Amino acid sequence: MISQMGGLDGLDDLYEAIILDHYHNPRNKKFIDNPDFDEEINNPFCGDELRIQAKFNDDKLEGISVSGRGCAISQASASLLAEYVEGKNVKEILNAVNIVRNMLKGEEISEKDRENIQDIDALSGVQKFPIRIKCALLGWTGFYDLINANLRSS
Repeated sequence: MISQMGGLDGLDDLYEAIILDHYHNPRNKKFIDNPDFDEEINNPFCGDELRIQAKFNDDKLEGISVSGRGCAISQASASLLAEYVEGKNVKEILNAVNIVRNMLKGEEISEKDRENIQDIDALSGVQKFPIRIKCALLGWTGFYDLINANLRSS
């Protein structure tokens, strides 16, 4: 755990090394040429903003770009999303979104699911801070909605 954040009463668990690494060194920010979709999503209540671009080959994610601005949780979570979903198929992505959503809402997830989401498990501490759950879910639910609107309808 990171103790440099001292004085923030319990936020040490929230801002683990993985979260800080993804916030300071976000993955997959480079824009995609000719994406299948390019959408901006935001949380108007806190000001977090993300731009998600994706390119699919049939139902497999060939490339993703996630960039934006906002709190460390929204940006780190978006980076974790971008790193995790690349190369996955739509079913795997939607399954991961559901696992992350359940985890952040404090619902039990299996050890198999926890292993499946790898480093994303670092976000589990967010459930202790209900106001931050929407920040952590912004990219995940936004990408889920984009997939449903753009791929499932075809």
